[in-house]
Amino acid sequence: MFGIRFIKVEPTDFVLQYKRGMVAREGAGLAFFYFAPTTSLVRVPVGSVDVPFIFEEVTADFQEVTVQGQLTYRVAEPKKLAGLMNFTLNPRGDDYISDDPHKLPQRLINHAQVLTQASLKSLALRAALGHSDTLVAALRQGLQSAESITSLGIEILGLSILAIKPTPETARALEAEAREQILLEADEAIYRRRNAAVEQERAIKENELNTEIAVENKKREIQETQMEAKKAVQKKEREFREAKMATEIALEEQNRALVELASANARTEAEAKAYAIEAMMKAFSSSDPKTLQALSHVGMDPGQLMALAFRDLADGAEKIGQLNISPDLLRELLNPAPAAPAKAKNAAK
Repeated sequence: MFGIRFIKVEPTDFVLQYKRGMVAREGAGLAFFYFAPTTSLVRVPVGSVDVPFIFEEVTADFQEVTVQGQLTYRVAEPKKLAGLMNFTLNPRGDDYISDDPHKLPQRLINHAQVLTQASLKSLALRAALGHSDTLVAALRQGLQSAESITSLGIEILGLSILAIKPTPETARALEAEAREQILLEADEAIYRRRNAAVEQERAIKENELNTEIAVENKKREIQETQMEAKKAVQKKEREFREAKMATEIALEEQNRALVELASANARTEAEAKAYAIEAMMKAFSSSDPKTLQALSHVGMDPGQLMALAFRDLADGAEKIGQLNISPDLLRELLNPAPAAPAKAKNAAK
């Protein structure tokens, strides 16, 4: 009524009331009445704003990629922005009278696109796809240091790259190449696993062979030890036989010496006996045979004397006409007298 209106702004909006070209009131979250015909209201949002963006660029190897991300900013100096862009409200205070408030996000997106294009020109496709953090750091630094943004009083709160996608054909080619690389790595893993198994099998075989060699060496050492012991035993036996043979030879030598000595003694004794017999025979040769015969009968037992008597009778049997032998004489001949042992004893003495 009569041009008097009421306005109430949110705490995230900064409002400036111009009256006669001068700022009559300013601040965030204000509520007041104003006279519309003579008042201009400028409302600048100071809260954080998320601006999504998506655009296509070309990498250093001439490959098209789609960059999708989000930019977050806020108006740090609303008066500075209000002096450079038109944020004036209509007389009713419910909308802007220009398109500048809607152009601000696009201006920021354009600047981000320029920085993205400059960064991607120095990166190949693979580097761009695999180093999005490098691109984010370059874009954030470029936006924060850009004079066209700082002069507007805008503060960049954050920037994130949600995706960097190549064209579908390139993506399929990369997927095929990556798939082949993965399959190649899988084949290499299988090869390494099989090679490791072969190496382990070889190590096991080597251990088994080394064990067999060690066992054979031990057996050879045992056999050599047994052979050495056998040789030592044979040497001892040979030495024993040689010693025994030497002893036997020595004994044989001694026996031979003793036999020779005994033979010499027997020969000497025989010579002595022969000499004695010869001397005796010489002595007997000059004696009467009857005397010698009588001497030979000395010390004989009665039976032998009777046998000699009968022999003498037999020698002169042609001269005997008749011979009578009494039974007593036969009994004496068949049963010798018991006094014979006593006589033998006396004869032995």
